[in-house]
Amino acid sequence: MADFGRHETPEERADRRWGDLLQELRVAQTGVQILFGFLLAVVFQARFTTLDATDRGIYVTTVVLGATTTGALIGPVSFHRMLAGRRLKPQTVTWASRLTVVGLVLLLCTVASSLLLILRVALHSALAPWLVAGVVCWYICCWFVLPGLARRRHHDRPS
Repeated sequence: MADFGRHETPEERADRRWGDLLQELRVAQTGVQILFGFLLAVVFQARFTTLDATDRGIYVTTVVLGATTTGALIGPVSFHRMLAGRRLKPQTVTWASRLTVVGLVLLLCTVASSLLLILRVALHSALAPWLVAGVVCWYICCWFVLPGLARRRHHDRPS
């Protein structure tokens, strides 16, 4: 059998994986913070009062999703801070990674909800949900299916 991977101690692997996770979170957090900031500003726009009940419901759902996404993607920072120095880095990385995946799923929902609201207002058409469904399929493919296929194909290599 071929020797794949690095020759690292569990602590070195946890340090590397933590550094990788932080880099990934920086990208996701920036996008979420920008999106959430725009969402918070929408309610103060004059046109907001002209939205019907359905669009207001979509807006409220989107804001709540944005808030939960922000919490999930900032959560790994809290994990690290609360557990630092307790010799739990491998466990911290595992839980922070899981929380990050939850954050990505919530981000997908936030983007879909935002897009639905925007397209409903912009198009006034039954086409809006179909366009959102297409975008969601694309995100699922890029964020989950392709990485899952790669993981499955190379399942014998350690992380």
